[in-house]
Amino acid sequence: MPPRLPALFLSFAFVLFAPARALAVDIASYPTLQTFIEGIVSKHGISARKLNEWFESATIRQDILRAVDAPKEGLPWYEYRKLFVTEQSALRGKRFWRANATALSNAQREYGVDPATIVAIIGVETQYGRNTGSFRIIDALTTLTLEYERRSDFFRGELEQYLLLVQELNVDPLALRGSYAGAMGVPQFIPSSYREYAIDFDGDGRRDLIGSNADAIGSVANFLLRHGWRKDGAVVEPLQPEKDLTLWFSKLGSIPMLPLRYLLGYGIVPMEYNDKDEPAALITLEEESGPKYHLGHNNFYVITRYNRSQNYAMAVYELSESIRRLYNVEGQ
Repeated sequence: MPPRLPALFLSFAFVLFAPARALAVDIASYPTLQTFIEGIVSKHGISARKLNEWFESATIRQDILRAVDAPKEGLPWYEYRKLFVTEQSALRGKRFWRANATALSNAQREYGVDPATIVAIIGVETQYGRNTGSFRIIDALTTLTLEYERRSDFFRGELEQYLLLVQELNVDPLALRGSYAGAMGVPQFIPSSYREYAIDFDGDGRRDLIGSNADAIGSVANFLLRHGWRKDGAVVEPLQPEKDLTLWFSKLGSIPMLPLRYLLGYGIVPMEYNDKDEPAALITLEEESGPKYHLGHNNFYVITRYNRSQNYAMAVYELSESIRRLYNVEGQ
């Protein structure tokens, strides 16, 4: 989705933090909010009275500020992996696949995204819809817009998108709940992504990422395809590069920029590969024994468009492989 935060948008994160005061928003104390409201009225014609009522009902939450500064993606890979790549999550993923087989099959046919990847993303994001978030979206985005200076511009944009989204969905802006960073629904889309990539995949005339698994499945597939997903394309593979060659390569990040043919000349040889002209990226993950290297292909990079963390993308990949094995071995 458009800029995806590097934080994990799962509401269970808030339990790690001590309860904090929730302060009602005093609009008069925030000139930037007053300017924001005036801009929304001018650009989008939303009633100033309504906007003032909504923001006066919002609260500033210190636990949200603490949570956004302590993302799970900041953990080393060997700790992060334990949170998501588990036998229980794989079993739940297999059950989710079976329960939503028709929608997943349709998404694969229409968008070219394999079911296991879609299921794994939903598993990592919300435990297959079990935990879609308990923070009011209006509180999360208002708090981060007004009090999180480092990324206030980003969250101000998402707050504007949220106000437009609730108009489109015809829902109460004070009612929707989600993550501490303003993501919502089964696939945890932030407001701009909801407006841009959410689709009506069950044919009921609504784009419902909160109550429709089919819409969530189709929307995840649509998001991945729109960001360049290649049907049956490679995701990631193990690698044992020369240690003195990894530093410069790893600085390129997750973007697959250099073709394998070029990398072979530097002693960076994947354990398995087919297309020597395919560009790749060096993925470095921290194991307890030290760094472990992988070669990331286009579809790995596409997963990082959902969440920019390499830990996140690898968790999705490994969980998807576990789910796929269970589904294929134990039957449909």
